[in-house]
Formats: sequence, C-alpha cells, structure tokens
Amino acid sequence: MILEIVILAMIAAFLGLRLYSVLGRRAEHEEESIPQRFDAGDNAAAPGSLAPHAVQPTPPRAIELEGVMPAVERGVREIASADRNFDIAQFVEGARGAYEMVLEAFWKGDRETLRDLCDDDVYEGFVAAIDAREEAGHTLENKLIRIEETRVHSASLDRRMARIAVLFVADIASVTRDKDGNLVAGSLDDAIESRDVWTFSRNVGSGDPNWLLDETDEG
Repeated sequence: MILEIVILAMIAAFLGLRLYSVLGRRAEHEEESIPQRFDAGDNAAAPGSLAPHAVQPTPPRAIELEGVMPAVERGVREIASADRNFDIAQFVEGARGAYEMVLEAFWKGDRETLRDLCDDDVYEGFVAAIDAREEAGHTLENKLIRIEETRVHSASLDRRMARIAVLFVADIASVTRDKDGNLVAGSLDDAIESRDVWTFSRNVGSGDPNWLLDETDEG
C-alpha cells in the first residue's frame, strides 16, 4: 500500500512538472509585448530597416506591362490606382473570352448574350446588322480558327470611367448562306486574318465588376 502511494506521488509530481513546463512557457510568451509597426523608442529600427519580429507590409500587386507604350502603361496604372481589384492580366484574359463570345453571339444572332456584353450603342449596331441579315434570309457559318495576338492598344481613366482598347489579331473562316442553304460568299477552308480593336469600359466606382464592349474598330 505504501509503495502504491509513493508511485502515485511520483506520477503526480511528474505530471505537475510537465504542466508547468507547458503553461509556464506559454505565460512567459504572453507577457512579452508584441512589436508594433509604428512603435518608437530607444530600440526603434533605423529608417529602411525592419525591426526584429516586425510584420513586413504586403507590397502592392505588380503590374506586368512589358513591351507596352508609355502612354498605355500610364493609363493602366491610373486604372489600377483607382480600382485596387484591377489586374491587367485577368482583364486581358477576360477580354479575349469576351471577343470570342461576342463574335459567336453575333454570328448566331444571339441578342441576349450581346445585350449582356455590350453597351447600348454597340448592341444596337449588332442588332441592326442581325436584323438586316435575317431580313435577307442569310445565315452565317463563321468559325474562329485561332486568336494569334491579344494586346492592350490603349488605356485611359476619365474621372471614374476606365476605358481599355485591345487589339485582336485572329484567323476567321467566313461562310454566308441564303435561305435555301446555298453558298453566297466565303469558305470554311480559307481563313482570313482579322485585325480588330475593341474598347471595353467600366465605371471603377461601380459595384459591378463587369466590363462592357463600347466601341469596335478595325486594327
């Protein structure tokens, strides 16, 4: 019986030491002051250096603009300053996708998709062309073969309205058929290079993150 009591006492002492080693160290760390970025004093870090254990501020997101004209770079940076969520790489990728979607919608006469992607003026222009095509009994069997190049052509910020023009160089095969299915023009075997400059706009103060196509030109 006495031996069991001694063993239990030794176990209790061992557990007590283990608890102290954990909780005691935790308490010591909790008593330490956490250095602040704007703390001053005798141990303040010299300008340009980081104090020990200080949290390094997150650098601003880099904007990759290799090879663009200075005016384009300036416009892109102005837009990025006004809209912290703006990312030029994501924008170019989205513009490329919009280019494909708008072309497909126009060729198929899909007015609903065009309404979602275009501003009023561009939408009305597309619809007028679709109406004229349908009135003539023509259908398009166009095919986007490939997009050879997608490049920011210009960028500007006027107050809160951002506008970015993108040059698309693409190979497109065009076929027009009449109401009886007869070939009117074009061939799917012969792709033609198309150079288009499309301008997208967005109010950077708006909660809507979507850009709209507001101008189309030939490149």
